[in-house]
Amino acid sequence: MNLEIKPVVIGTAGAGYAAALHGNGYEKVSGVPVRLKTICDLNQELASKIKERYGYEQITSSFEEMLADPEINVIDIVTPPFLHCSMAIQAMRAGKDVICEKPLTGYFGKPGEENVGSFPKARMYQEIITAMDELKAVIQETGRKFMYAENFVYATPIRKAAQLIQAKKSKILFLNGFVGLKGSSSPAAGIWNKTGGGQLVRNGTHPLSGMLWLKQQEAAARGEVITVKSVMADVGVTTACLSEQEHRHISARPQDVEDFATVTVTFSDGTKCQTTASDTVLGGTHNTVDIFCNDAALRCNITPPKLLDTYFLDEEGIEDEYLGEMLPSKLGWNTAFVSDEVIRGYLGELQDFMEAVTYDRPAASGFDLAYETAKIMYAAYQSAEEGRRIDF
Repeated sequence: MNLEIKPVVIGTAGAGYAAALHGNGYEKVSGVPVRLKTICDLNQELASKIKERYGYEQITSSFEEMLADPEINVIDIVTPPFLHCSMAIQAMRAGKDVICEKPLTGYFGKPGEENVGSFPKARMYQEIITAMDELKAVIQETGRKFMYAENFVYATPIRKAAQLIQAKKSKILFLNGFVGLKGSSSPAAGIWNKTGGGQLVRNGTHPLSGMLWLKQQEAAARGEVITVKSVMADVGVTTACLSEQEHRHISARPQDVEDFATVTVTFSDGTKCQTTASDTVLGGTHNTVDIFCNDAALRCNITPPKLLDTYFLDEEGIEDEYLGEMLPSKLGWNTAFVSDEVIRGYLGELQDFMEAVTYDRPAASGFDLAYETAKIMYAAYQSAEEGRRIDF
């Protein structure tokens, strides 16, 4: 006899861009009923738009009110990162499982502090470790699930690569992840106390997390234990040399953050992982992960997916059609994004999370990955500032 599966009841904190990404994922989850009950944001206009678009039952401006709802069993945190740890702790102590957007946390300074990016990075590193350890203790104390919304873990090219590596029991010798775009349209992206860092934290976190996850899939397939041994990095502001006229096509406006970062991770087996993140790449977003093994080479093209090329002489009739991320125009030749929510993993992560809650199993992307990624990024900032390798 088939038992009826109870719906997973969602309360979402935050009504910004990530709320829409998650909403698109929830719409396509199959096999598990999902009930979108409450969307919470101080900006009630934004919350109303998300409610109407994705079918939430109600809106609120009170996070505490949402936590007090006995029907809600999952809190989806898509707020700015400075709220992630505190909200997750509150939610778990209220008996809720948690979905948390990337990055897990960062160092944002204290109220009123300016030029936070000039603060010693060793101090920042210790601060985020303390914050994450507090959250870790609450997870252990409450037994609630922490599901880390890192879509690269679920991106279809990454998933297929992991399947092949596991089947062959390949040894990954070198991973190379790249993320590039022309900068952010948000002024907050250039200010450390708003974002917790620059391009490394905003976007480099994606390929870094994906590659860390791939190494763990390799380790599981081969019966090995692989840990991170050291981090070495270089970061900088590459756009500082541009005149205002030369800068006109690039949106990056760093004040006390970097617009370029390269980070090399050395694993305990001696293999390497390199992440490069740049805010100075024109032509739309570029996200790739290359995997070089003892017996294979795999190239994951996440964006653009290279499935459909388009050529238009005008935009008549397609003004509102989504063609690709950060493309200034639809004219001429462009590579269109196809099934973006699937290829980039947004559907996969929400499907996994809903099944994890329903069938009481761990999610593929969890707290350990969130912790390790944040630790590496801030060790990278310390490495770049001090000009040395950071050993763990």
